[in-house]
Amino acid sequence: MAAPTLALGNYKIPIVGIGTFTVTEEETLEKALDVALEVGYRHIDTAYLYKNEHIIGKVLKKWFSSGKLKREDVFITTKLPWSNNYPEGVEKSLKESLESLQLDYVDLYLIHFPIRTTPLDDKGFQGLQGLPTDHIGIWRQMEEQVKAGRARTIGLSNFNQRQVENILREAKIKPVANQIELNVYLSQNEFVEFLQKNGLVAISYFSLSNPGLKAHWPDKPQVLEDQIVQKIAEKHKKTPAQILLKALVQRNIAVIPKSVTPSRIRENFQLFDFNLDDEDVKALDSVALGEKARLGGLKQLQSHPEYPYPINQE
Repeated sequence: MAAPTLALGNYKIPIVGIGTFTVTEEETLEKALDVALEVGYRHIDTAYLYKNEHIIGKVLKKWFSSGKLKREDVFITTKLPWSNNYPEGVEKSLKESLESLQLDYVDLYLIHFPIRTTPLDDKGFQGLQGLPTDHIGIWRQMEEQVKAGRARTIGLSNFNQRQVENILREAKIKPVANQIELNVYLSQNEFVEFLQKNGLVAISYFSLSNPGLKAHWPDKPQVLEDQIVQKIAEKHKKTPAQILLKALVQRNIAVIPKSVTPSRIRENFQLFDFNLDDEDVKALDSVALGEKARLGGLKQLQSHPEYPYPINQE
């Protein structure tokens, strides 16, 4: 069974994809992707920053060479690295990603973050420093990648409404998506409505609040543990994760849950044999916490003029 799709410019994006953030062990990711493709996933999300494009490329080559799938069957998203967030860095970065992925083009290329930063080092995100960032100059080079055939569509990630509006105002090739942190705790209803009204697909990351990184945010609420979510899951005889993903999919938001556990990979795709009713939706709306639920705040970059999030998140 294939996942339903959403219009993405002149193309279509499967509404459910598999995320690969933090998965860098080759055998683990290979097995996870094999299960996902067997189940019916046709949308894979990665990024230069994730350091796993080469593994994904190896798996895709195997599936394409075997004849089980064709290139046009699979939607691939990757992203411009933060440290290359300047006009001259765009083409160089995409060519490197394409070489790792063993592809001639990606279906969606995103500006991963609205701030150019120093390269990630051993300190990871904690060592980041923001640098001057030229959104329009970067976007012009993103457009060139479409013209050159390296990217079918282009978009944004972690951009706020003001930043999206600025791109829309200047773009010759419009962005088709904005990948942002979204879940029932951080629902961002007005922002999603704005994106959809302006022809952008909202793509949710941290749809499940990223339980795998719970240790990094011990004080943040975990949406999978929410009692209302669990109650609705019991009502529908589904898992809490399926309820959380369905809540987004019913809003025409694409989801890219990450898992390397075969049973969860399968469950995360099984969203189309039930619907949340009005009572469920109202109950899920009631648990929204707003900005205090945000995980990807990166407060060390708050002084940068292009910091995309509200500074006071509590």
